[in-house]
Amino acid sequence: MNFTLYANGSSKNHGCEAIWRSTLAVLELSPDQVFYLSPCPEDEILYGNPVPSDRLIKANLKRSFIVRAANKMSGKLLGRALLPEKFDTSFYERPFSQSDLALSCGGDNYCYGRAPLWLAAANRKAAEMGVPTVLWGCSVEPSALKDPAIVKDLQSYALICARETLTYEALLAAGVDKNTRLFPDPAFCLPTEEGPLPERFAPGNTVGINVSPLVLRLEKGKGTTLANFRGLIEHILRNTDMHVALIPHVVWPDNDDRKPLKMLYDEFADTGRVCLAEDDNCLRLKGLISRCRFFVGARTHATIAAYSSRVPTVVLGYSVKARGIAQDLFGTDKHYVVPVQRLTGRNELLEAFMWLYENECCVRKHLQNVMPDYIEKARAAREPVMQLIGGR
Repeated sequence: MNFTLYANGSSKNHGCEAIWRSTLAVLELSPDQVFYLSPCPEDEILYGNPVPSDRLIKANLKRSFIVRAANKMSGKLLGRALLPEKFDTSFYERPFSQSDLALSCGGDNYCYGRAPLWLAAANRKAAEMGVPTVLWGCSVEPSALKDPAIVKDLQSYALICARETLTYEALLAAGVDKNTRLFPDPAFCLPTEEGPLPERFAPGNTVGINVSPLVLRLEKGKGTTLANFRGLIEHILRNTDMHVALIPHVVWPDNDDRKPLKMLYDEFADTGRVCLAEDDNCLRLKGLISRCRFFVGARTHATIAAYSSRVPTVVLGYSVKARGIAQDLFGTDKHYVVPVQRLTGRNELLEAFMWLYENECCVRKHLQNVMPDYIEKARAAREPVMQLIGGR
């Protein structure tokens, strides 16, 4: 058997790294059974992707410059694109030609309100080459399903594994029901690796915090996100004996969590109770998060690392995935998810954190009770995948 894993970001996004690591484990694949497509194969080598170097393939999503320029102009003048987008899909030919199955692994590629035309192009290429595709561990923004082109694209997958119920129900309601199943995100199965702790980190008495440039771009009121985190940190330092760890989870040059986290660190470093964690692989970052008492985070897979480690967590959410995962775990997203688009003052995060703090024991006990079965459900996604290729 050979598998292609595609449509995932490079491992400098440690959520993307967590996906490939946990996918290999859930599907029980050896690295030499896998072709792995990455926009930056060097990042895979940097963070220890075990797929052989001749099977690490650069995903080069080239688009026609002329078509892009024409559509940009028509968008300004007419409010719509006039020409169909064209993508170079030649880099799929070798892995698809040698694979029994191809898994589209980027869980949130259908979350951002734009038709993911490059994914549709990949699906068409796979169909031409006779390889079935799986949309793996996905969330889909329900509003995107109003677009017939997206519905048609989604219907072309041989299997869709939705990672939360909001997506699952939205897909079924839109007629994407041929082989749509519900399984938790595979990264809930990611193991933990404990590394050295940062100076000023108090094991079991630290609030882990993750902020991303993405949520800063999505905020409605300029500066409200960092104002909320400042208010939260000030409260923790003034009213508790807990420490604060600022933990990056994505370090792409154009989307680097360390930039907003460094701003917060510089403001509070003199207190002696705040640390800024170094970049590391997703296993050791999960190990760090697992030793926190609470976690407040923006990156989905940083919060999955916290949930799966039974750490009470508040999510600064920005799409259906945060709400859906929280509802599946707790029966509600109230208190657990604060939508970044609704931040207006500086106390919304603090209010959610205070509820979590006051209900710490109940929330932790709930996670301890539900997480073993939840992780086993994530592992169960192997069965329908293997059925597509004859149950081997």
